[in-house]
Amino acid sequence: MKVLYLYAHPLPESFHAAIRDAAREGLRAAGHEVDLCDLYAEGFNPVLSPEERRGYHEIPGNRAPVEEYVQRLERAEALVLSFPTWCYGLPAILKGWMDRVLLPGVSFRLEDGVAKPNLLHIRRVAGISTYGRPRWTAALMGDPPRKAVTRYFKVISGGRARVDYHALYDMNRATEAQRVRFLGKVRRAMEQF
Repeated sequence: MKVLYLYAHPLPESFHAAIRDAAREGLRAAGHEVDLCDLYAEGFNPVLSPEERRGYHEIPGNRAPVEEYVQRLERAEALVLSFPTWCYGLPAILKGWMDRVLLPGVSFRLEDGVAKPNLLHIRRVAGISTYGRPRWTAALMGDPPRKAVTRYFKVISGGRARVDYHALYDMNRATEAQRVRFLGKVRRAMEQF
């Protein structure tokens, strides 16, 4: 499969870089073609401009500011979103990618004012995240990042995509052994993707 790997961490020396590398090794071992979209390294601008918002529903012109990213998404058969959880949410750069790229005519189409799924070519989605706090605190807040991945992408793929979520909670207190186990879990999951 062609996998679009959305990576959202600004530090090249972070644990997330190790997660990215383990995931990509697993995907390649399984024979998948990986398009790494490192949002920070590529300088992706997450801000939806006033002009973009005004033209949001103007298909196909709404694609113009992010055409390269739309084309990469359209070529993909699977998505991996790899990110840290900050303030119980997605990093702004990843949320901005979603706001700017998952447009009408791209991820959904409007029929009589009703949004219909349009990412019907996406067969698999995986979220890979870390949380600084224990799982119970994320659950108390409703775990918005988990829902953003597992529910939203299920909807915009028309229920066709299998969606998985891999999280390392309580990262601030994770031992080296726990981190190594998580990297192994991620690699194995991507080998079976």
